[in-house]
Amino acid sequence: MELRHLRYFVAVVAEGHLTRAARRIGIAQPALTQQIKALEAELGIRLFDRAGRGIVATEAARAFAEEARAILARVDGAVQHARQVARGLAGRVRVGFTESASFHPLVTGSFHRFRARYPEVRLDLEEGDSTALAAGLAEGRVDAAFVRPPLPAAGTVRLDPLAAEAMVAALPVGHALAGRESLTLTDLAAETFILYPRAVRPGLADAVLAACEAEGFHPVVGQTTPQLSSTVNFVAAGIGVSIVPACMAEMRPKGVRYLPLVGPQPSAMLGIAWRRGEPAQAVRNFVATARAGRGALAAPPP
Repeated sequence: MELRHLRYFVAVVAEGHLTRAARRIGIAQPALTQQIKALEAELGIRLFDRAGRGIVATEAARAFAEEARAILARVDGAVQHARQVARGLAGRVRVGFTESASFHPLVTGSFHRFRARYPEVRLDLEEGDSTALAAGLAEGRVDAAFVRPPLPAAGTVRLDPLAAEAMVAALPVGHALAGRESLTLTDLAAETFILYPRAVRPGLADAVLAACEAEGFHPVVGQTTPQLSSTVNFVAAGIGVSIVPACMAEMRPKGVRYLPLVGPQPSAMLGIAWRRGEPAQAVRNFVATARAGRGALAAPPP
């Protein structure tokens, strides 16, 4: 039994007339009659009785028609869903992001624009550090990720830069420098820093260390923290100072003052990472949405 047999049968039930049903589905009436007879033979039951110039479905045919319509509806739905997935209008995209990236307007804007344009695509979100997200991409557990370059070398992962974000100084509110309007890196040369381990945030750690060394000093790191939110909280506790992406100024614990840096300063790169040759159109659509925001200004200064 083929799907066309079900479609022919349902048309005959709906029309109650072989000639009209044949016209509706676009085949010759004798051919339709033969198809119905073949279907009755396959099922081993009578499907129609004569009724004047037309035919009437038997009780068994009416029961079979109900199931046939449901089958055809499911098939049509499956076809439509497959076409939607092929165009990237349905399906699922697993998106990773670093903690600091989640505060950046380019990232939040990408999520907003994608949901508005592709409302039937489900977004599964995962937070992690750049190293872990790169591993997730290489292993197929993540489809795309907002990360801080550089990434570990992996031939299967592609990284598209999106923006260079300014970094700001984070100081305890009671610090002697906290009352200023801005700082230079050398103003912080004698301070104890709270930074991030290079193993999990190589881009941010290297950017800060390189900028300080270019100004003639190597920062004294009194504490490392795996999360930027922890860094900010430790600053609030008076354990030290830090340099963080400007978007982290959205976190405003009472004990922290953010100050812009003037003169030579580090920047925090933001990029979108995804697998080379990605076959899923929904993933490619998400990456294109993120790339459409390339060149956006860094987060507003605090």
